[in-house]
Amino acid sequence: MRSINKVIIIGNLTRDPELRQTPNGQSVTTFGVATNRQWVTKGNDKKASTEFHECVAWAHLAEICANYIRKGNLVYVEGYLKTRSWDSPEGIKKFKTEIVVQDLVILEKRRAEEGEYIPNEEEITEGTHYQTSEEPLDKESSPQDSQSAPTDIDKDLGL
Repeated sequence: MRSINKVIIIGNLTRDPELRQTPNGQSVTTFGVATNRQWVTKGNDKKASTEFHECVAWAHLAEICANYIRKGNLVYVEGYLKTRSWDSPEGIKKFKTEIVVQDLVILEKRRAEEGEYIPNEEEITEGTHYQTSEEPLDKESSPQDSQSAPTDIDKDLGL
């Protein structure tokens, strides 16, 4: 029987990405994303809940995350769950579940004069799209306008 391990979240970065190198030279970036949920109870009380997700990106996508996203940015993250374990210095077994990022879309427009990202809810479907694949994105999977001028990010990705 087949199984599925797929995660899709849209949320805000809780901290700036941290880029590191593994001992064999592989780039890895970690960052946090917060997602919110709101609902109304039977008694018409409004409730809200926030979840915090640890994300990890590898290779070229790790470098892109480190260079182009910052705390507060609204992002679409797609990937899979991975739980790792280790022994603490006190001998206690620790566990951490993370989202291994395979696809990232920045859901905000960039202010050209400042190089910062600002929310733009009306155009939330238009984002900057990144995948772990080194293949160029096809028109159907990329929300970018195919006739717009290439950006520095596009050049980095070879688009």
